[in-house]
This record gives sequence, structure tokens and C-alpha cells, in this order.
Amino acid sequence: MPPGDKVSYRRDGVESVHYRRSPAEFIRTVLRHRSLLSELVRRDVAGRYRDSMLGLMWSFINPLVMLAAYTVVFGVFLQTKWPGVENTLEFSVVLFAGLILFSFVAECLNRAPALVVTQPSYVKKVVFPLELFPWMVVSTALFHAAVSTIVWCVFHLVAFGRLDWTVALLPLVFMPLILITLGFTFLLAGIGVYIRDVGQIITIALQLLMFLSPVFYSIDRIPAPYRTFLAVNPLAFLIEQARDVMLARGPLDIPGMLAMTAGAFVFAWLGFVWFQHVREGFADVL
Repeated sequence: MPPGDKVSYRRDGVESVHYRRSPAEFIRTVLRHRSLLSELVRRDVAGRYRDSMLGLMWSFINPLVMLAAYTVVFGVFLQTKWPGVENTLEFSVVLFAGLILFSFVAECLNRAPALVVTQPSYVKKVVFPLELFPWMVVSTALFHAAVSTIVWCVFHLVAFGRLDWTVALLPLVFMPLILITLGFTFLLAGIGVYIRDVGQIITIALQLLMFLSPVFYSIDRIPAPYRTFLAVNPLAFLIEQARDVMLARGPLDIPGMLAMTAGAFVFAWLGFVWFQHVREGFADVL
């Protein structure tokens, strides 16, 4: 491990290791190990489709099937209405826009509790930078979100004959979402080593989060007194911002996005600090 990753010192004749936790180290970790991170992400993506006949094509097939299924169930069978939406095709693009963001979060949080537990061989290698695992999971999920966005863009272009330029602003919406999700991934990866039940808790929490986020409904349909509950959910704000830029429904809330990005960076760094603090006991537990 490069010397910048940790500091070793002796206390009462016993050598101890202190892993650096500064905001600068949070960023330098990725820059220092960018080649290794790239390889981990490549292997993680390829491993998901290993030995399958269609291979990487499944990353395109999965969002297509999801798009078709949710469109039929909510747009045709349940006849779900959305303000300003006149037909099933419009409903499907609005619905899937929110689902892209939620699926990104769900993929990361579902994997986070078992992230370190399933890699005991790496934990026992002192030279391996374990802090790359949360970055790997988030990067893999970001790849799948990018594929889903491409599918959404093609569908929108074919169905409506146009694609608004504002969709190019979507990465700005994803920036705070990536940081918030990264913070939770660091946090849950550390907790998951010591409390194995956290994986079951996250499964339930994600089910609740899906219904507490405007994925299958519009915020406008929520009675005003209850909208304050959605205000504490950052995913609700980001889903609405994503729909605004993907469907050109309104301008991006720049002040709100800047404030959330700053807060998300602090949260991601705090998750990194927690992970670096508890990792010293990983080898003993595993």
C-alpha cells in the first residue's frame, strides 16, 4: 500500500495502523488507485454476465424489460394517471426516468452490507485498499444507470421523434446522488461486517424508500400537508430534477443542486471516515 494510505506508529511496544481520513485523502484514494479501480469495475461488470449467452447485452435487455413491464402494469392495467400526461407512451418515459435514479441507489445499497464480508481474502491483504470497494459498487451501478439512460433516450426518440437537449444536464443531477449513495455505501459496508442483519434491514428500507419517493407517482398528487415528509428525502428532489431536465419540464434548480452537492460531499466524506475507522477490525471479525 502506498505510504499515503496509512500511518503506522508504536504505542506501548505494539505497532498500530491509522488510516488517513481527510477530505483530500477521500479524493486522492480514487486518483492514486484509478487503474486498480478501473480493473475492479471491469471485472465486476463482466462477472455479472459471465457464462451467459448474451453477455453484456443483458445490461440493455434488463432496462428494456423493466420499461415494458412497468408501462403495461401502471399505464395499461392500472390506468395510473400523471399530471400533464395524455397517453401510455408519455407515462412510460416519465415513470422510467424516476426509476433510473431509484434503481441506481437500490443496486448500491443492496450490495453494500455484504461488500466486505464477501471479500475476506482482500481484507487479509494489508496492501489492498479496501476503500475502493464502495467506489467500485457505485461505479458499476453508474454504468447500468448510463445504459438505462441510453435505452430511455432511444425510446423517447423513437416514440416522439425528438430528444430535448436538456437531457445533457442529467449528469449534474447525478453528481449529488452519486455522493449521497457513496456515503451510504461506505457506512453500510463498514456496519455489515459487524452486524450481519443490516442486509435484511436495508431490503425493507428500500421497499419503503420506493414508495416514499416519487417514482410511481407525481408529487403534485400528494396532499400539501404530507409533502413535507418528502422534503426530507433527497431522492425525491433529485428525481423531480431529473424529470425536469430529461423531459424539459422546467429549469434546473441551480441553488438547490449546489447546496445538495455540497452537503452530499460532506456526507460521502463522513461515510469514508467511518469506513476507515472501523476497517482496522475487519480482519479480526472475518
